[in-house]
Amino acid sequence: MRNVTFRQLRTVEAVCRLGKINLAAEALGLTGPALTLQIQHLERDAGIALFDRTRGGMVPTAYGLAFLEAARAIEDSLIALEDSIDAIKGLRTGRLRLGVVSTGKYFAPQLIAAFRDQVPAVEINLFIGNRAEIIAKLRDHEIDIALMGRPPRDFEVRAQVFGDHPLVFIAPAGHPLAGVLEISRERIAQEQFLVREKGSGTRISLEIFLSDTPHELEELGTEIASNETIKQAVIAGLGIAFISAHTIEQEVKLGRLMILDVIDTPIRRQWFTVSRLDRVATPAMQAFERFVLASGARYLPVVSKPYPANAFG
Repeated sequence: MRNVTFRQLRTVEAVCRLGKINLAAEALGLTGPALTLQIQHLERDAGIALFDRTRGGMVPTAYGLAFLEAARAIEDSLIALEDSIDAIKGLRTGRLRLGVVSTGKYFAPQLIAAFRDQVPAVEINLFIGNRAEIIAKLRDHEIDIALMGRPPRDFEVRAQVFGDHPLVFIAPAGHPLAGVLEISRERIAQEQFLVREKGSGTRISLEIFLSDTPHELEELGTEIASNETIKQAVIAGLGIAFISAHTIEQEVKLGRLMILDVIDTPIRRQWFTVSRLDRVATPAMQAFERFVLASGARYLPVVSKPYPANAFG
């Protein structure tokens, strides 16, 4: 393996990414036969098959995926090297590929803007997606840092807490439970829920919270893959929801949504900065992590339960 070149690894990466010899060759500025010859030489020298040739295209084998991981890790190291050289030269530049779970879009822009005020020369590419998408991009070296809730467990990461993430039950202002104090789990479980997709951090937290109730979790209600759509559906009276308190600040202020006083809520989760443990942190990554750990919490929206005026007296 010591004779494998980075050019060969880039060839494997292109074929894995594009799935076709002609597309990979075009992306790399090669001819199809030249790229095919590179792959064949690499397979012969390693004594393994990197791809299964199928009618649908080139499908990487387990060996091919191992080569792909090596290619992406080396690409990360070269980016880190370039940024480190700039830092040694005294240039406060760099690039940061930031992934944010969809709930984080309610505070991430303000946080990024504040960071850019301090370090204006760092170029930030932002990707927002659901939990599964963010984890996949982190695993595949497509983002440098993720802002998310529970860190993934299927590969090693460096995770650092930077703020609280409260999860609450919400209903429209005219709902029978709006203003009711100390609602039990059994009572809230009787409601029709609007829930995020399976695998969502919020969905998992709801299932854990209701796991001891007799309610069948599979029958919680309607599955919706967007917090914005969930909020509008709750306002329209289609059900109640369990949602991040960070997403409802404006609707609560306007009186369109109420946070329900369910016993043992809010559920206190946490926000993390997450990066691969095997990844060499670039100066840009280090600067961003330092900023978020020191100041990130101040950009998290804060909401509280809007109790009725006569609730306690």
